[in-house]
Amino acid sequence: MEERLQKIIAQAGIASRRAAETLILEGRVTVNGKVAGLGMKADPLRDHVKVDGKLITRREPKVYYLFYKPRGVVTSLSDPEGRPTVKDYFANVRLRVFPVGRLDYDSEGLLLLTNDGEFANLLAHPSHQVDKVYVAKVRGIIDDESLQLLRTGVRLEDGMTAPAKVKRIRAAENNCWVQITIHEGRNRQVRRMFEQVGHPVTRLKRVALHGLTIGGLKPGQYRQLQPEEVAAIRGQRKERKNTDA
Repeated sequence: MEERLQKIIAQAGIASRRAAETLILEGRVTVNGKVAGLGMKADPLRDHVKVDGKLITRREPKVYYLFYKPRGVVTSLSDPEGRPTVKDYFANVRLRVFPVGRLDYDSEGLLLLTNDGEFANLLAHPSHQVDKVYVAKVRGIIDDESLQLLRTGVRLEDGMTAPAKVKRIRAAENNCWVQITIHEGRNRQVRRMFEQVGHPVTRLKRVALHGLTIGGLKPGQYRQLQPEEVAAIRGQRKERKNTDA
């Protein structure tokens, strides 16, 4: 069955659909040896689609990994500054996988990687409102008023945040640990939210994502998702989409 080239490229994990349009406009995409045009379709089972000369329509099994990203690792497959990337931890994985969404360089915790572009978009797109649970160590003892501000939303330079679920976990003399659940994905959002209420984050760990938890994994370790876990995510996202419609 023929599909738009943008979709084929996105499902291969090469680029988002919008970025795929740019690749096509730049003449970097070919179908059966001919330079493709915007709006063109192809059959991923029959046609040879290439990006920068590399065949991307070879059907490979879909794989899904839950990774404990350590601090000091870039959520990318390469880094111009030469810093460690998540790709370094998957050198023994035969299939090319890419990260779903992002996790800051200074943050740690749960990160998904896959070669399934459709699945990645299902989780990463802001409209799907996937819950992300973090545990943050912040400076000072955060009071109830600040917690309530976070719960109702705080104003950042890129607009108001959506309401968050927040609770104190434990406190020490000069700092405390707070659990916060958000569904937005703005750059360094959790850190900026706490800074806005006067309690900068000194350590941040994502412990859960859409019902998946970090479990007993240690930094740098990963495991494959079980088929039922993947099916549950797909089913919940589809159910939510139908409800929103």
